[in-house]
Amino acid sequence: MKKLLLFLGILLMHRPGFAESVLPIGDFSHGCLDGWEHKSFKGETRYRLLAIDGLMALTAESHAAGSGLFKEQRVDLTQTPYLNWSWRVSQPLTGLNEQSKPGDDYAARVYVVVKGGLAFWQTRAINYVWAGNSQKDRIWPNAFAGDHAMMLALRGSEAPLQTWQHEKRDIRADFKRLFGEDITVIDAVAIMTDTDNSGRTASAAYGDLWFSKD
Repeated sequence: MKKLLLFLGILLMHRPGFAESVLPIGDFSHGCLDGWEHKSFKGETRYRLLAIDGLMALTAESHAAGSGLFKEQRVDLTQTPYLNWSWRVSQPLTGLNEQSKPGDDYAARVYVVVKGGLAFWQTRAINYVWAGNSQKDRIWPNAFAGDHAMMLALRGSEAPLQTWQHEKRDIRADFKRLFGEDITVIDAVAIMTDTDNSGRTASAAYGDLWFSKD
């Protein structure tokens, strides 16, 4: 079974969420990785907390490897539907056919996952990706997982390198648009910088992630 299906499969545990107006998920700026777990598929992407421009961030370096970090966190989207984060890419991946299995690698990606419970095949995910060869705002099904995981290119080859980009996504609205369902709860968030299919090298950094009411 390929890496994306495996990654989705481990994100199945139930944990209580919160009804706060702001719900922290990744507090990297304070040097904190509490609750984040590592999953390797081929080799290991190197994740480290390092200072960038005077602010602590989670850096990722991948050399022909595919591994990610995930956090099981039940989030009530009726209370906090917006996922906020920042990211930057230092060494991009270019020239790949990202709609194919050999090209299913990304310098940076952020997942949101809805578990399928015992019905594993009902697990669904949105992959927000920093694409190297797909136009910004393009949407396509993942090459390995099909329409169980929809890819959305938030940044493309036009995005400046070594520059922080800030994202804010209405997760509930995105699930409705991509899957045609009104999803009110998500079960996990994950990040991954991976180059195991292409055998190349990529590096990126991730800032704090949090859900918010608006």
